[in-house]
Amino acid sequence: MTRRKNCGNCTKLVFGMEYLPLIGTVALLNLLAAVSPGPDFVMTVRNSLCYSRRSGIYTGLGISTALMIHLFYCAAGIGLVISKSILLFTLIKILGAGYLIYMGVGSMLAKGSKLDLTAEKSRTDLSRLQAFKMGFLTNVLNPKATLFFLSLFTFVISSSTPLHIILIISVIIILTAFAWFTIVSTFLTQPRIQKIFLRYEKPINYTLGGFLVFLGIKVVLTFR
Repeated sequence: MTRRKNCGNCTKLVFGMEYLPLIGTVALLNLLAAVSPGPDFVMTVRNSLCYSRRSGIYTGLGISTALMIHLFYCAAGIGLVISKSILLFTLIKILGAGYLIYMGVGSMLAKGSKLDLTAEKSRTDLSRLQAFKMGFLTNVLNPKATLFFLSLFTFVISSSTPLHIILIISVIIILTAFAWFTIVSTFLTQPRIQKIFLRYEKPINYTLGGFLVFLGIKVVLTFR
């Protein structure tokens, strides 16, 4: 009887049943972080509306890939070093803010595309690499992302959490982000939404660009 009970406990340990509440908590926190308006969301919206569904999806793929970087250095303990180093954290902050302001100003100064929805758009579209790079840099240079994952690995995920559970959590975080930004891109590139965008393209570009500039300035003024 004792052996069977111990085997049952071993099975639970191997499959991580006792870590289901932890996995659920992290998944919920990550979903809330993904859907909340921020640089990642604005960049995906911008590229989806201004270019194409493909550009939006590849932007989301870049964002999801950048999450791997955050997860790796936080799991390795490097995130704590970054948060404690004023020089490193300031450098990340300045680079991230500068990139957001640069992209925001570029969006505000962009000329209207004057696209015909029935016309071929490939000439004005971003390449897969360009869209991926925009998403990747937007997320990897975002100090809020650094602090978010550092808080997860400090207050939610303990040092005793098994490696396979951390890997499961990491996969959930990456897939959740990619799924969300794919949904956003798909919705925004519906013909009816595109018609509205083309009608108000200039003010929308100004709004999205201004919001990126605002976020960049906010990054500089926060996280002292």
